[in-house]
Amino acid sequence: MSPQQSATSTTVTIFAGPGSWIESDAVAQCHQVAALDGMIHVAGMPDLHPGKGAPIGAAMASTVLYPFLVGSDIGCGIAVYPVRLKRAVPERIAARFPDLDQPVDPADLTGLDIPAGHTGQLGTVGRGNHFAELARVDAVLDETHALRTGLTAGDLVLIVHSGSRGLGERILRAHTERHGAGPAEDPAAYLAAHDGAVRWGHLNRRLMAERVADAIGAELGEPVTDVCHNSVETRDGVYLHRKGAAPGDGRDVLVAGTRGTRSYLVAGHSGADAGHSVAHGAGRKMSRADALRRGKAKHTVEELRRTPVGSVVVCGDRQLLFEEAPTAYKRIEQVIGDLVTHGLATPIVSTVPVVTYKTADVAPRRGGRR
Repeated sequence: MSPQQSATSTTVTIFAGPGSWIESDAVAQCHQVAALDGMIHVAGMPDLHPGKGAPIGAAMASTVLYPFLVGSDIGCGIAVYPVRLKRAVPERIAARFPDLDQPVDPADLTGLDIPAGHTGQLGTVGRGNHFAELARVDAVLDETHALRTGLTAGDLVLIVHSGSRGLGERILRAHTERHGAGPAEDPAAYLAAHDGAVRWGHLNRRLMAERVADAIGAELGEPVTDVCHNSVETRDGVYLHRKGAAPGDGRDVLVAGTRGTRSYLVAGHSGADAGHSVAHGAGRKMSRADALRRGKAKHTVEELRRTPVGSVVVCGDRQLLFEEAPTAYKRIEQVIGDLVTHGLATPIVSTVPVVTYKTADVAPRRGGRR
């Protein structure tokens, strides 16, 4: 879409085609953000959808730092690790997945540099759209980029999507209790805490990958990519906020589909008009309440535990099964198509799920606030 002028001098550009599912509420939120003091440009990705007070799937450049535009899950992102495993039988692997609702034993954290000393939830996936997934590369879409990443058709990868858990929430709350949705009073102090949460998110994804690989008997390689999509950086003298948008200028990014569809590893090459960003996933097209209501009318729990692509879903929370059903999300192929059409990314490989972990399929969890 072409740039739109907001009520201020800020420009708003939505990178989505006419056939894309973009809710008017999400576009309205982009213009609300554009009206904030100091805002320069708002770029909406093709997975754009409404969030709590600010759009999800957007990159927002401003001379003023707004913590609420990043949100509470600072450093949330997606990592992709190549793994080697002799046999990938979905049911057997699903039965061996570790309980990623339980944190790593503190005794196993000796010697690690843990930002803010936040050990309580390390190695946990969280809820919502977070997941850990064993997937298979089903197609190479760009030979040159694929050669660079080392991925070939048939390879197995471990995809981990999670963030900073309670640490990011604590950082945002410390701000909002005093300033609400207003600017950061001390940008340098916020950025220092923010950067710690980003490092924590990377560590958390690594620990989860190690836990899964150990449990299923797989050899874990170095990450092909590990990019966060909830962050803020100082760029060209302004603050570039990303909420559900991944850095897309020279970075490889896993654009997640759903537990029942493909995901795509893409090479990002977006410019300033797109906030140097790319989409981070398929993007919701239904609220959680709508997905729960419609899903219960269409599917049984057992139908949702086995996907159309033959993969298995590990999820002991029935409500979450329905809220995160593939039908609650936009078509990932449309999102990828929009990225390509607008010159923001080149698809490298596609992956299909083998086992997707959402939350433990066990008895009630032990201790700790969830």
